[in-house]
Amino acid sequence: MNVKRYALLVFVAVVMALTATSRVLAADLLPPQQAIESASSKLQQKMQDKDFIKDFSKVAAFVNDTILPSTDFDKISSLVLGKLWKSATADERERFKHEFQTLLVRTYSRAFIEFKDWSIRYLPIEMEAGANKVIVKTEVLQPGLQPVSVNYRMLESNGSWKAYDIMIEGVSLVTNYRTTFTNEIQTKGSLNAVIEGLAKRNSEALSAKNS
Repeated sequence: MNVKRYALLVFVAVVMALTATSRVLAADLLPPQQAIESASSKLQQKMQDKDFIKDFSKVAAFVNDTILPSTDFDKISSLVLGKLWKSATADERERFKHEFQTLLVRTYSRAFIEFKDWSIRYLPIEMEAGANKVIVKTEVLQPGLQPVSVNYRMLESNGSWKAYDIMIEGVSLVTNYRTTFTNEIQTKGSLNAVIEGLAKRNSEALSAKNS
């Protein structure tokens, strides 16, 4: 799948899955599904504030704080870098994680502002007693369009369920970004150069949104 097209699907489908009004009550959902629903309810309420969504920096900060409890950015970052994570220094790991998280929150926030008329359908999931991994299956719905399949790979740790990968129409966010960053590292010559470039793009994008 084309990288730009996939990025657009991430903008739309992932955030709309988080911000959509659920068709089921939270009490009817299993714990990993409830983790997604909890974030969706908070974001959906904030979306109604027209003054709030005019300030992109506030939106990005709120999205970050809302999705952070249900997203394992440490694991996502390590999976995205793959073998490079093991050879990276502690400083490079922290800097990459910070900038990659900023990138994801920035793109999610854009969709959070621009798209509203979506709803989410939670599909039945198979979950054995005591399991600490599960795939939460959902469909993102919009009137007049075909449902978009959005599945979350989730891991339970210390009583909390967190997403560590998202699959949109079968395409993994982790795999897609791993390919993107691997290519960038080969082109720029080092992970540090990629991190610096990512930091620059994030800074410019956030400044442009707030100007």
